Order: sequence, then C-alpha cells, then structure tokens
Amino acid sequence: MDENEIQNETQQMADIAPVERKEIVDQTIPRKEDARWYTIHTYAGYENAVERNLKQRIESLGMEGKIFDVVVPTEKKIRVKGGKRVVEEEKIYPGYILVRMIVDDDSWFVVRNTPRVTGFVGSGNTPVPMEESEVATLMKRMTAEAPKHRIDLVKDDQVVIADGPFKDLEGKVGEIDEDRGKVKVMVSMFGRETPVELDFLQIRKL
Repeated sequence: MDENEIQNETQQMADIAPVERKEIVDQTIPRKEDARWYTIHTYAGYENAVERNLKQRIESLGMEGKIFDVVVPTEKKIRVKGGKRVVEEEKIYPGYILVRMIVDDDSWFVVRNTPRVTGFVGSGNTPVPMEESEVATLMKRMTAEAPKHRIDLVKDDQVVIADGPFKDLEGKVGEIDEDRGKVKVMVSMFGRETPVELDFLQIRKL
C-alpha cells in the first residue's frame, strides 16, 4: 500500500468516525419527547409549596434535562361571594401534582425527596405514567373558560335562597334573565311579597 492509499484510508476513517461517535452519544442523552406525565401525591394543602420547592430543586441540582414540567392541575369555577359572581381557580385533584419527566434513579430521587411529597402514584416504588388520553382531557379542563351554567328554572318555581343576606328564605321565581344570570324571586317580607334580584347560583329549587 503506497503513501497516497494510506492517506486516503486514514481520511475515510476520520470522516466516518465522528458520525459513529455522534450516534452513540445521541442514544444515551435523554430526550424531552421521551418524557411522560406522572402523578405525585403530596400533603393536602401543600400542592403549591411542593410545586415551588420542586422547581427550585430541579434548577439547583441541574435536572432540567430530565424533569421538564411541574403542574398543579386547576380549573375555573364560578362562585358567589358577597352577592357577586366571581371566577376562582379550583384544584382538580387536591393532594396531587403532575410532573413531566424521564424517570431514572436520579430524577426519581429528586422528586421523591422534595419536602411534603409522599410518593409517586404507581405500583410499589415504580411510577406508572398517565395515559395520553387522560393527560389531554385534563389539559383541556385546565385551559377551558369558566362554565356557562344554564338556568334550569321557570316562572313560579318554588325556590330557597342559599346565599346572601336573604339566606334560607323561600319564595317563587318571578322573572328570569338568562343573559345576566339573574333571577328575580318573590319572597314574603313585612307582610307582603317583595321582589329580590339574585344570582341564579344563590338559589336552589325546592
């Protein structure tokens, strides 16, 4: 083999080797698209604290390449406070948070040893990933607007007031304004029927 042939063969090996080494490295690096969602059980009432603590641990321990998302599942609910309708965020699963991660000994240890985490949902010490359909349904609930309730009442229905200054008084439906979500209820006060306008969430059908 002459000198030119030796140089050509050496160059061919140099061209091939980096590709082969890259393929080997790529196979060992965790990929975000391989991560799955897991359910983590926490002490009730500490879901937000666990979320904050876990995010801090992920950053300080350099686990961003294995633990990608930490979420407390919430959805919007309509409540009546002080006679007014307000939209509040309500936890869908109190006592649980969701973590999207690639599970190995290191990532498991980081999550499991976060203060006020009691464990993964799974079989024994083996975390079981959530089904993709379950995750999709949950994410849809989290991003949905507050529900628009249909008023299931008609005029002259007997109702009881469940919230506000007239709580526990009974009366009958006088007028219904579905666009505003308001109901005018005729209640007996001072010896005569008096109209009281209420949010439909403040009354309950008898």
